[in-house]
Amino acid sequence: MKPIRRDQFNLISKLNFSRIWNGLKVLFSYYLSRWTRRPIQWGFPISISFEPTTSCNLRCPECPSGLRAFTRPTGMLQKDFFRETIDQMHRHLWYLVFYFQGEPYLNPGFLDMVKYASSKKIYTATSTNAHYLNEENAKRTIESGLDRLIISIDGTTQEVYQQYRVGGQLDKVLEGTRTIIKWRKELKSKTPLVVFQFLVVKPNEHQIEEVKKLAAEMEVDDVWFKTAQVYDYVNDPHQLIPGIDKYSRYHKTENGNQFKGKLANHCWRLWHDPVITWDGLVAPCCFDKDAQHQMGDLKNASFKEIWKNGAYRDFRKKILQGRKNIDICSNCSEGTRVWES
Repeated sequence: MKPIRRDQFNLISKLNFSRIWNGLKVLFSYYLSRWTRRPIQWGFPISISFEPTTSCNLRCPECPSGLRAFTRPTGMLQKDFFRETIDQMHRHLWYLVFYFQGEPYLNPGFLDMVKYASSKKIYTATSTNAHYLNEENAKRTIESGLDRLIISIDGTTQEVYQQYRVGGQLDKVLEGTRTIIKWRKELKSKTPLVVFQFLVVKPNEHQIEEVKKLAAEMEVDDVWFKTAQVYDYVNDPHQLIPGIDKYSRYHKTENGNQFKGKLANHCWRLWHDPVITWDGLVAPCCFDKDAQHQMGDLKNASFKEIWKNGAYRDFRKKILQGRKNIDICSNCSEGTRVWES
């Protein structure tokens, strides 16, 4: 069986009656909200993104974590707080992404948290720059039950890689990838699905075919190509917008680069996929990188209270009335990955 197909079956295997029923309620309430233009919310999140840390070892030019540009504090998600939150949500929760900002493996308790979520039969995924996939961490990653490991590799040579992954070492990424593949074999595990994620930018777009070949040679399960979010896309000061139109969220005009996307007045994420920061703030989606639109604080209220509170209801209402007027939506493209066979 192909790795992607096996991963799909693995994801489906995490479903039970409670999660299916919850998902149907969320889906129906979302479409009913679109039809009535009223914020109707039934059920609880199908998936969440939980932030292990805001810390990062790299300084990528379009990443708030890399630029140390947050107004919110830097810190580490604590295991006890994570467990308490998951205990509130696990009956309905199907998919858990251990990522928002920062490098997850910098949190010493990260893999213990993955193991706890896996014990609740929740599908788990994370994204890493792979600089900390040493022998111990790689072995513990397999043992944790992590279902999907996304490895950022934005170049096939050090010269190209470091133009976006500032401060990074490609040889460490490749070494970490080999180590995780080795331990997966030694422990005879079918998980995690190991994916190379290639953020297509101008400096690396000529290496698209090369990264496919590299992945095949290293027995990586798949390669995903992601379009880059550029904050000042009109001027593109870091010269990151690629020339290959397929891999760009923007197109050139006489007045500078313009966003391609069309902002329809609805958003599926607001109904099924919130973000929780390391210190318990609930944000509406992954585009609110600085958690400026806070729906609530888990230090002061339960998740179920926050999910249906006035702040969330008002934000969903704003989405339905005019998404183009919400700052975090202005540069959002729901499909940021380019699917290729």
